[in-house]
Amino acid sequence: MSTVEKTAEQKAAEEKAINDWLPITSSRTAKWWYSTFHNVTAMVGAGVLSLPYAMSHMGWGPGVTIMILSWLITFYTLWQMVEMHEMVPGKRFDRYHELGQHAFGEKLGLYIVVPQQLLVEVSTCIIYMVTGGKSLKKFHETVCPDCKEIKLTLFILIFASVHFVLSHLPNFNSLSVISLSAAVMSLVYSSVAWMASLHKGVQSNVSYGLRGSSKPANVLNFFNAMGDIAFAYAGHNVVLEIQATIPSTPERPSKKPMWKGVIFAYIIVAICYFPVAFIGYYIFGDSVDDNILMTLEKPAWLIATANMFVLVHVIGSYQVYAMPVFDMLETFLVKKMEFKPSFMLRFTTRSLYVGITMFLGMTFPFFGGLLGFFGGFALAPTTYYLPCIIWLIIKKPKRFSFSWCLNWTFIVLGVILMTLAPIGGMRNIIINAKTYKFYQ
Repeated sequence: MSTVEKTAEQKAAEEKAINDWLPITSSRTAKWWYSTFHNVTAMVGAGVLSLPYAMSHMGWGPGVTIMILSWLITFYTLWQMVEMHEMVPGKRFDRYHELGQHAFGEKLGLYIVVPQQLLVEVSTCIIYMVTGGKSLKKFHETVCPDCKEIKLTLFILIFASVHFVLSHLPNFNSLSVISLSAAVMSLVYSSVAWMASLHKGVQSNVSYGLRGSSKPANVLNFFNAMGDIAFAYAGHNVVLEIQATIPSTPERPSKKPMWKGVIFAYIIVAICYFPVAFIGYYIFGDSVDDNILMTLEKPAWLIATANMFVLVHVIGSYQVYAMPVFDMLETFLVKKMEFKPSFMLRFTTRSLYVGITMFLGMTFPFFGGLLGFFGGFALAPTTYYLPCIIWLIIKKPKRFSFSWCLNWTFIVLGVILMTLAPIGGMRNIIINAKTYKFYQ
């Protein structure tokens, strides 16, 4: 055997050893139902509880239209990503940026996809740090109203301590039980929210007018609400990484079980989102809070239990969004910086990440107020129209065909969303800046 052949074989063996260690590619034994609960956990965040509030900035017609349209568009773009995972024979695009590199070129693909994907995943992890802390705080205040008040910072620290342990699970498949629990909890607390609202009945002074004090305020609030709804459909940022865990053969490619799982996931998403948004708005109208559980207030035991459900869900969601970030960091350190794959490298990297997101969550506990801004600025591209652009580049549908027209329509709608939502989000940030407190 020649030296060149030997070197090529050694390189291939080293590459395989690294891929067997990295969290996204180390285990490909997932079943179709893993896809269901990973996708539900990724998508149905605690943001579902703010959907009635988003509706109150839009009114019935536009609110219902945008909710349903968002569900349909993101369902379609998710199907595109599942289809494109193995579009090149013998190759799998296990990561979003790999698909981007195939479409836009090695360097440009990285520059387009990675910053957007990281922004979504890291900002979501920070938001979940704050949400987890707030759920614990609300639980404490509900079960013990006479107890001494404890700062939110401490509750975020308690929430983060769980992740200092869980973040060392090696890959997506090892998260399956946590992710399943989180998916079940999302269905439960969503059901609690709309059923308790229905039980309370339509309020005597209910009004379905827009909340703004003037026409310009209503327009900007509408833009912000678009961003809030966009944030509710964030699962695309981890979908290829989830599909990478499913085994694939020429006879049974991974897209078949993955798509089956996605269909079930989107049915669950509809069951969670639509009743909460529509019933919550119907019962409380424009007086609904930005978290419908806060509007319900009583019974105390139900609110306390629902907050515990939110907590369990957010624990799973944080891990699902953190895993692709861990994969990016570990890939960079091992492949570019040439560190040896080891437990210590993984332990240090992941502990630092959890520590940084915890610190940012403690410092900026109003981070959830930036939802509208991030929803439009970061999530609209990766969820609403980037898959359509990649599809047009790679699949090259015939000009003015149904597929070509559909994709261009969604690209235009996505760009409008990306342009308008951050304007509304920025206005909210400016208005609320006076009340923002660091280290609450």
